[in-house]
Order: sequence, then C-alpha cells, then structure tokens
Amino acid sequence: MNATTSRFSIRQTVLDFKEITKAGLAISVVFSSIAGYLLGFGTNDSPEATFSWLKIIMLAIGGYCMVGASNAFNQVIEKDLDALMDRTKNRPVASGRMSPNHALFVASLLTIVGLILLYTVNPKSAMFGAISIFLYTSIYTPLKLYSPLSVFVGAFPGAIPFMLGWVAATNNFGIEAGTLFLIQFFWQFPHFWAIGWFLYEDYEKAGFYMLPTGKKDTSTALQTILYSIWLLIASLLPCLGYTGKLFISPYAAGIVFLLGVWMIFYAVKLYQLRTAKAARTLMLVSVSYISLLQLVYIIDKFLR
Repeated sequence: MNATTSRFSIRQTVLDFKEITKAGLAISVVFSSIAGYLLGFGTNDSPEATFSWLKIIMLAIGGYCMVGASNAFNQVIEKDLDALMDRTKNRPVASGRMSPNHALFVASLLTIVGLILLYTVNPKSAMFGAISIFLYTSIYTPLKLYSPLSVFVGAFPGAIPFMLGWVAATNNFGIEAGTLFLIQFFWQFPHFWAIGWFLYEDYEKAGFYMLPTGKKDTSTALQTILYSIWLLIASLLPCLGYTGKLFISPYAAGIVFLLGVWMIFYAVKLYQLRTAKAARTLMLVSVSYISLLQLVYIIDKFLR
C-alpha cells in the first residue's frame, strides 16, 4: 500500500467513525453533560461534589462513547432502511463501506469503554448511561417503524445527558437532576417534530412516521407549540425555590423567559405557515435554545 492510499484509508476511517457515532450530535450531548456537571459540583458537602478535571474528562469521553454506541447500534439495525433515505444512504453501514459486524464491534467496544469510564465517575452515572443505550437501541429504534410514540420513548434517553452531568458531580439523583431531565425531555418534542416535518418525505421512504399524528397537519403544529410552552415552564422552575440546590436568579429567569418566547414564536410560525422552511428554522432555533439555556444557567451560578 503506498503512502497516498494509506493516508486516504486513515482519513476515510476517521470520517466513517465520525459518521457512525454521529459526532456532531455526540459533541452536543457531551456539552449538555458538562453543563450539568458544572451546575452540580459544589452543591453538597460530599467530597465527591468537589470540582475535578479528571471527572469532566471521563464524563466527556464516556458520554461520547454512550451516544456513539447507540448510534452505531442504530445504524446496524436500520442499515437497509437507511439505504432508502437520501439523508442516510451514505452512512458507513448503509453504503457498504463498513460491514455490520465491524460496526457491531465498534458499538460494543464503545459501550464497554463508556460504561467503565462512567462507572469510574460513579455507579449511578454508569447506570443511566446503560439505560440510555438500552432505551435508544432496543425500544426507540424498532418502535420508529410502528408508532409516532417512538419520539416519546426516544425523549427519555435524549433527556438523560443534562441530568447525567449533575449525577456525575454529586452522586445523587434528586429534584435537581429531575428538573434538568424534565427541561431536556420537553425540549426533545419541538426539536424532533421540526426535523420530522422538514424531512417527512425522506422518512416516509423508510416507513418512519415521526410526527405525532403521522402527518404534517394543524394538530402536529399545535402540539409543537404546546410542548414549547411546557418547555418554557419547566425551564423557569429553578427560579421558584422548589428545586433544591438548583436555582437561578430573577435576572437569569428573565433571559430564560425570553429564550422560551423565542422558541414559542417559531413554533407558532410553523403553525401558521406549515412549510419545510419554517420547520427547519424551528429546528435550528431549538438547537441554539438548549445551548443558550445551559449557558445562562451556568453563568448565573458563577455570578451569584
């Protein structure tokens, strides 16, 4: 093998690894986990609640492995269906660049490494990581072919990362972690329904019906608005004083409220226009929303 071929092979291997683990999504999940960790550390008297760069690194790598494993398992299970859709037909397994057995090995290795790293952080973190992989792979993935309820099931593993960071920092699952879970849980619905809307025709090729009514209709758009409102309410809970050590100031609550109104505005635009462009805009707004919300929570904690 000459040097050019070797460089190409290494480059392609790296690209395939990024694609089979869905690196962009995995990095956003890692960001959520680190955000949860920064909110959690120092909130109780336990020695485990002290800040640790080592824990953050293990949480980040372990979290990436968990998401990467889920996505790799998913792409093995759905390889034939992925080949039918424009957005997924060039994935490593669907395109034939990577064999299913190779992908299963990668997924299994990522699972083992991820669980070990999270267990090193604390056993509860490993438990939630394992639950996330199980729900995503064994329930959400097969359910996509049968019912729009798959989005509801998928919202559970999707909501774990923010909460996981708190658990990693405190070794405790209480009202605080539950609130972080609730915020990201409600966020999943407008986010994924927006994706399901503008990719409706592509999903239809594989028999996936991701929208709550199965159609791009008024009811789906209305439910998107309702979940955006519930997301706003959930995100303001920490300012009321009933969420334990998770608390935001009135100033931060004001910013969070404006972010929620921003999200609701574009959900209403989808209701009014019911176009793929409006859905894509809502999806982009939702991605910005969750990152900005987490940053506001973190900055508020360190400025108080």
